[in-house]
Amino acid sequence: MIMLELENSLWNAGYEKIACMDEVGRGCLFGSVLAAAVILPKGLYIEGVRDSKKLSAKKREVLYEAIKEQAIAIGVGTVSAKIIDEINIKNATRLAMKKAIKSLKDSEGNIVVPEYLLIDAESIDIEIPQTAIIKGDDTSHGIAAASIVAKVIRDRMCLKWAEEYPNYGIDQHKGYGTKLHREALLNHGPSQLHRKTFIKKIMG
Repeated sequence: MIMLELENSLWNAGYEKIACMDEVGRGCLFGSVLAAAVILPKGLYIEGVRDSKKLSAKKREVLYEAIKEQAIAIGVGTVSAKIIDEINIKNATRLAMKKAIKSLKDSEGNIVVPEYLLIDAESIDIEIPQTAIIKGDDTSHGIAAASIVAKVIRDRMCLKWAEEYPNYGIDQHKGYGTKLHREALLNHGPSQLHRKTFIKKIMG
């Protein structure tokens, strides 16, 4: 199976616990960036898993539940808009990924330490062997699974943020710089959760 080629080569090399990673929210004007790490059992292929951007919200929810049920471990890390402004989005994304790795837990809440990392287009400063995969969510089943976990969890966060900050339509655009979002920013000014370094040009 083509989506398992990367994982198969690592399993065959003797690595059992391969954490696959992806992030979501990197390009948003609002809210945290979020990374997910997923360790799936050797040889597992979940039908329908692909890059989260190519799936409907409904399909993502169904696959998220399937991934959660069958994964050896899942970890999630977030970094706030405030920290993104302080350390820049690249560093914030890497920090979110490190947090995700350190929060990897099995279904009983036990910490799981991965033996190898497959990361979507990123490398991180951590003492675990790793490979950065360009367009990883298109080529690795595990990274695609991580992209689904990350997207579903952050989208749920966006629904809560939309209740707290109802003027911006966060439930609709999920914090990205759509026309609706930019107009809301000009009409209402930024909220506490807007990334000040991202909205400078819009706010003039």
